[in-house]
Amino acid sequence: MTSDISLAFAHPEERAEASAGADPRDRISLRDHIALADIGAFQQERGQSQRLRFNVVVEVRPAPAPLEDDVDRILSYDRITEAIAHELAAERLNLLETLAARVAERILAAPQAMRVFVRIEKLDRGPGALGVEIVRSRAAVPVQGVGADGAETALHPVVVFLSNAAIGSADLAARLDTLEAGGLPVILTVGLPATGVPQTGHRPTQRRIDLLAIEQNAWVLAARDPRCVVVATRTEIDWAMKHDKIVVWAPSKIVLDAVDGPQVAASNAVALALWLAEQMAATRLELHGDVSTPAGSRVPVIRAEA
Repeated sequence: MTSDISLAFAHPEERAEASAGADPRDRISLRDHIALADIGAFQQERGQSQRLRFNVVVEVRPAPAPLEDDVDRILSYDRITEAIAHELAAERLNLLETLAARVAERILAAPQAMRVFVRIEKLDRGPGALGVEIVRSRAAVPVQGVGADGAETALHPVVVFLSNAAIGSADLAARLDTLEAGGLPVILTVGLPATGVPQTGHRPTQRRIDLLAIEQNAWVLAARDPRCVVVATRTEIDWAMKHDKIVVWAPSKIVLDAVDGPQVAASNAVALALWLAEQMAATRLELHGDVSTPAGSRVPVIRAEA
C-alpha cells in the first residue's frame, strides 16, 4: 500500500515508467510549468487569476529515420507548452479535468505522441496543491488494406456488440448478412453468458474469470454461424480485416497485454467493445440487443434496428 500511495503522488514520469510495457517507449517531459489562468467553478474564483502548475509526460513513437540532429524530426517541448497556452486562451473553463483533457488531446494530435500524462494543480486555493491527473492515449493506427486501384487504404471496421438475445435470435444470419453487405470489416463482440459466472471476491482473478467467460460465449456465437471465427490477437484481427472475414473477439490476451487497457470491469462487456472500437479506429460501434449505450465514446455508437 505504501508504494501505491507513493506512486500516486509521484511525478507523471515515474507513473509512466511504472506502467510501461515490456517494450517501453521514449518519453519527453515538462516539469513544474507555471501559468496564470482564470479557472474554477466557484463564484469567488471568477475574474481572479490563479497559478496552475503543469507536469506533463509524453510517450513518443521511435523516430522512423536517423534524427540527424534535426528538431523537425522530433516532438518538440514547445508542442507541450503551446498546447497549454492554446487551451488556456481558448475559453474560460470551470474544471481542471476539462483543461487536462483538452491539453492531452492537442498533444496527441502530434503524430509522434502515443500516450500522455497530464497533471494540473491549483497553487492558490489553499495551503496545499489541489489538482487532477489524467492519462490519454491515441487510438491505434488503422490497419492498411489494398484498394481497387492497388493503393493502400486505411481499414476502419464496424465493431458490433451482440447481446445474448441477439446471439440466440432466429434472425442472426440475417443480421450477419446485413453487416457483410455493408462492405466494411466486421468485428463481433459478446458479453458474459446468461448461465452466470463464478464469483471470487478478488478483483484480479475475477477479471480473468469474466474475460474467459466472455470467450466461452464467443464460441457459442461461433457455433451458430460458420462465418464467425473466434480470434484472440491483434495480428489475427488485422489479417481477418484484410481478407474480409467476420471475426468474434476473444478479449483476454489483448486486454491483459495492453499497456493502456480498459479501465472498466471485464463484466462491462459493452465498455470493452467500445474500447476495442477506439483502439481499432472503428467507423462505429453497433449495438444489437437491449444494452445500455456507453458514455464518453470517441467513435459513433448506433443501435441496430430490432
